[in-house]
Amino acid sequence: MPTNVVPNCLIIFARYPEAGKVKTRLMPAVGPEGAARIYREMAEHTLNQARAAAQMQAMALQLWFTGGSQESLQHWLGQDLTYCPQPEGDLGDRLMFAFRSVFAAGHRAAIAIGTDCPALDSAFLLQAFEALTNHDLVLGPATDGGYYLIGLQRPIPELFQGIAWSTADVLRQTAAVADGLGLTRYHLPSLTDVDHPEDLELWRQIKETAKP
Repeated sequence: MPTNVVPNCLIIFARYPEAGKVKTRLMPAVGPEGAARIYREMAEHTLNQARAAAQMQAMALQLWFTGGSQESLQHWLGQDLTYCPQPEGDLGDRLMFAFRSVFAAGHRAAIAIGTDCPALDSAFLLQAFEALTNHDLVLGPATDGGYYLIGLQRPIPELFQGIAWSTADVLRQTAAVADGLGLTRYHLPSLTDVDHPEDLELWRQIKETAKP
C-alpha cells in the first residue's frame, strides 16, 4: 500500500439537495422544498458523524455525488472531502465502481453509506471498521429490508449483482450471496432510514439531540 494512503476509507453516497429531486416520498407531507431541506440537514448530520469518526481513527472520506457540480458540493459540504461523481447504472453498479476505485487506490478496508439513516453515528462507523479486521463483509441492516451500510476488505462484485434494489429483499439476497461465497459477515444493529412521512419523527428526535 502506498505510504500516503490510510488503510480505511468511508464512501458516502449523496445527491445535491435540489427541490423536487430528493426525498420525493416525503413530499406529500412537507412539499418539495421541505423534503430538500430535510435531505440537506440529514446529509450534513451524516458528514458530522463521519468527521467525528475520522478524528478518532484515521480514514479517508469520499463523497460520491450525483446532481449539482463538484464546486456546488464543495461550497455546501466543505473542502476536506474527496469528491467523486457517481457513474451511470443501478445502485449495485455504482457501489461496485466506488469499491473498486477505493481498493485500486490502495485502501485496505472500505465502508459505503448513504445520508438518510440519521441514527448511524460515529460509534457505529468505528464498530464497522473494527469488524472488518476479521470479517469479509459488514452489513448494517435497515428496518425496511435493505441495508444502510456495507463494508468490504476487497471488491466482491457478486454482492451487487442480481439484487432487487429498493425492495424489502435487498438484505436477504445480499446475505444469501455472501453465504454462497463462504464469506464471513458481521451485522450491526438494525436502524431506520428516513424515507417516508412516518419516519420524520425519528429525524426530529435525533436532530434535537444533536443540537449543541
